[in-house]
Amino acid sequence: MPIINNRPMAEDSFFLIDIDKILASKAGKKAKYVPKFLVSYLKKIVHQDEINEYLLSVKEKRGVPFLESTLEYLDTKLEVEGLENLPTDGRLYTFVSNHPLGGLDGISIGYILGKKYEGKIKYLVNDLLMNLYGLAPLFVPINKTGSQSRDFPKMVEAAFRSDDHIIMFPAGLCSRRGSDGVIRDLDWKKTFIIKSVQTQRDIVPIHFEGRNSDFFYSLANWCKRLGIKLNIAMLYLADEMFKNRHETFRITIGKPIPWQTFDKSKSPTEWAEDVKETVYKLKENSNNK
Repeated sequence: MPIINNRPMAEDSFFLIDIDKILASKAGKKAKYVPKFLVSYLKKIVHQDEINEYLLSVKEKRGVPFLESTLEYLDTKLEVEGLENLPTDGRLYTFVSNHPLGGLDGISIGYILGKKYEGKIKYLVNDLLMNLYGLAPLFVPINKTGSQSRDFPKMVEAAFRSDDHIIMFPAGLCSRRGSDGVIRDLDWKKTFIIKSVQTQRDIVPIHFEGRNSDFFYSLANWCKRLGIKLNIAMLYLADEMFKNRHETFRITIGKPIPWQTFDKSKSPTEWAEDVKETVYKLKENSNNK
């Protein structure tokens, strides 16, 4: 029987998504006040039954094999440009990408890099994703707002000091549609610049071409206008993933940027935005070929 947090768990439940348990862990005693119809709706939009059926079918797979099986399950096809830019010198790197989908983009990039580097990769992700047992070996869980927040700097430091390549989506949230109608990441956080310089990791920019539904972007923008701080749109990311089944996505990998580039001539925040612009130029350059 599997063991988690020093407690034995039922064989099947260990692998499954359980909205009731997630609510209890996040909301504590307040979870009982969440209306049942709302819980049922949450289970529907996260595709709990459908995902659990899949998770049971691949419960023996973890890490990169799990990523590969998920792409096959979703019938996702990838067109990758710039594979020759992936370093092979044995050093450790930080891979950063825009985040248009909030799910399939991470799975796809992780699969490509995981295959290339024999599973020696780690994502910095929202701790909610740790509920996906098959992906847990690849994740460093990040929760800045919960009880774990005090340990956030230490966890990031440990990840960058590890023997794994790091994959980051510096915007944190997936892309939003601006007032100009353009779908683009929010500001990129500076952490990947600071830690890459400290650990002397060159940075490899990656652009992922894709988008979510109009509903998703409208929901996210309305929440912003209404001043709702809770990231309600995130609850729909599983639904968006299923909407993107059978799609083909283009990934463009740029040349590594030496860590020495990020000197004192600009602040880490400014350098982060520069790398973000580099990522989006990868798409422009690819389209111009």
